[in-house]
Amino acid sequence: MKNAHAPYSNFHVGAAFLTTKGEIFAGCNVENASYGLSNCAERTAIFTAVAQLGPKVEIRAIAVVNNHGAPCSPCGACRQVIYEFGPEAKILFQGKKAWKKSHITELLPEGFRLQ
Repeated sequence: MKNAHAPYSNFHVGAAFLTTKGEIFAGCNVENASYGLSNCAERTAIFTAVAQLGPKVEIRAIAVVNNHGAPCSPCGACRQVIYEFGPEAKILFQGKKAWKKSHITELLPEGFRLQ
């Protein structure tokens, strides 16, 4: 989260995930003046892992934090990307009153993979 580029929203998000092989990858959100081209912390972390290890990366668990302590579950696009690389992944994120832990299929019940 400390490396986030969020000059427009000032909403700094960080994510870190654990692979099934015990590796940890982190990412942050990167905003762009053309807002639709921004990238979320979760996808930044996952894409970094794929760039370093290849497409066989498997997510065991992923955690998401932000600089406001606000409720912050992964967005829909991130949920699908998480499912692609971790159909059994556990997700940890700040809920309305406390930290929450969910299975990816609770957050994305109809996720799909083309494998």
